[in-house]
Parts: sequence; C-alpha cells; structure tokens
Amino acid sequence: MLYDNPRLKIAIIIGSTRPRRNGEAVSQWIYDLAKQRDDAEYELVDIKDYNLPLLDEPIPPSMGQYSKEHTKVWATKIDSFDAYVFVTPEYNHGISGALKNAIDFLFKEWNNKVAGFVSYGSAGGVRAVEHLRLVMAEVKVATVRAQVQLSLFTDFENFSTFKPHKIHEKSANNMLDEVIAWASAMKTLRKN
Repeated sequence: MLYDNPRLKIAIIIGSTRPRRNGEAVSQWIYDLAKQRDDAEYELVDIKDYNLPLLDEPIPPSMGQYSKEHTKVWATKIDSFDAYVFVTPEYNHGISGALKNAIDFLFKEWNNKVAGFVSYGSAGGVRAVEHLRLVMAEVKVATVRAQVQLSLFTDFENFSTFKPHKIHEKSANNMLDEVIAWASAMKTLRKN
C-alpha cells in the first residue's frame, strides 16, 4: 500500500547487545519483510554499534545540551527517522537494559514520532512491550496497537535458531501499516 509520503524513514532498532542474541535474526526478518513494501525507506539500526556507556551525560537529555561525542552521533541517527520499529527481547518482564539506556540518552530526537514493536521471549515478549510503551510515552512517542509477538518455544529451534511461523508476516505487515499511517500524520505535526 502506497501512502502520501513515500519518503518516510523508519528505523528498525535491534534492542539487545547480548552476545549470540536472537535480536539480529528477528530484526533481519522484519527488515526483509519491510523492504518488500514501497511505502517508506527502512534501515536497520543496531544499538550495539553505538557503544553507549551507561548514561553519562551530566545534563538531562530534555535540555538538549549533549556533551559527549557518542551522544551526539546517536542523537543525529535517531533524529533522522520519522518512526521506529523496536525489536525487543523480554528480560525479567521488561526490555533490555541496553535498550532502556539507549532511549534515555535522548529526548527531543524521539518527540512526536511513532513506534511499532516486534518482541520475542517465553511469553512472546508482551511484557517487554508493555514496559516499552510506558517509556515511549514519556519521550513523546506514539505507539501503534498492532505488534508482532514471537515465542521462544514455537518460533525458535532450540531457543536460538529463528524459524518464525508464516502467520507472523500478516501481523508484521499490519504493524507496519499502522506505523506508516501514524508516521505520516506525526510528520505533519512536527512541521507545525
């Protein structure tokens, strides 16, 4: 489905830095599905590539006065997108510490944008998404209802080799449809 603004930029963010993480395969899968669409430009963004330490900025991110080079690089990357698809594991009923830390580094770069979610875990990662929705609200990111929930028991062989059920493609495209629609609307809001 083609929307009014084909130049929307959407980041697919790998939300884990753990060695041998499942997030890379899941992120590649959603990226490959997204690339089959003609409604936006999609890019994989791996928080691991940014080597963010535990939040080390002396001034709160809402002030926008970043002093560290790693923060400035991360801010430039995140600011360049209209929307995000977070690929998140569920660790202890929440998101990974690395993802929370990456989000906490910034503020205005997230504002008035939209996010969708692809989660995985023993319960499909649903509790991680519940957690992430609260965090997104605080950084002024709207979230879409449709999401993709992947089970470590049924969508992974031996909990590590990603083999998603075909049915998840429909969920993924529903989520991406909502992200595109909302991202178009939010882009208009940011212009005002």
